[in-house]
Amino acid sequence: MDFRLRTEPFAEADLSHDAFLGGRLRISQPRKGYRAGVDPVLLAASVPARAGQSLLDLGCGSGIAALCVATRVAGLVLTGLELQPAYASLARQNAANNSIPFDVHEGDLAAMPAGLRARQFNHVIANPPYFDRTTGTPAQDSDREHALGEARPLTDWVRAAARRALSGGTVTFIQRCERLTDLLPAMSAHLGSIEILPLIPRRGRSARLVLIRGRKGGRAAMRLHDGWLMHAGESHDQDGDDYTPATSNVLRNAAELSFPH
Repeated sequence: MDFRLRTEPFAEADLSHDAFLGGRLRISQPRKGYRAGVDPVLLAASVPARAGQSLLDLGCGSGIAALCVATRVAGLVLTGLELQPAYASLARQNAANNSIPFDVHEGDLAAMPAGLRARQFNHVIANPPYFDRTTGTPAQDSDREHALGEARPLTDWVRAAARRALSGGTVTFIQRCERLTDLLPAMSAHLGSIEILPLIPRRGRSARLVLIRGRKGGRAAMRLHDGWLMHAGESHDQDGDDYTPATSNVLRNAAELSFPH
């Protein structure tokens, strides 16, 4: 199957306009194909950014993760890299519509534009494709496949992120639990002070996603934290969402999702 990059801008009729962070952020994204859910919001909430620092979002898509960080933390210097020109254009549009400065570059993380290769950042984030397509089945929609199906191995994502991080800077990914076998060796080769925070769907359930963070030049031992509980109750038995108060505070009020100390 031929999965070509989307180069032509999205038509207005093909976009939905969605509220994130309790309406603090308005995001345009395609009605069909890949649509962002809570994952990039959780990733953004976990970044320990402070005003005046710099952040790079690798594979920024329509810009949701980076713009969520900037909504929570004012005064960030925000940069993105996106492979698909149409999504890069959409990220710029979303930034402008929310009055957030966001310098979005187009290109492949393994062959970054020269302007990015010359820079380093306090924080680098990524929501890489979740699925290893050497064993999985591609999505039928090209946009979804580029977002979910791994074209470059996770080792390339980690290496690129680590190179762009300043000394003492953080690299934070959100990824499926089963990909930890790929992520941990790669992170250990390039980063230190690695921390893993499992995201638990409900009490008594196994984590499906993790937030994982490393620090450039970090020397602390690896830490596996107690899981972050997403939903209240053992099952979904009511209309509407049933997020825990802490998770709802992250998703609705732009609160920080702090790793335990």
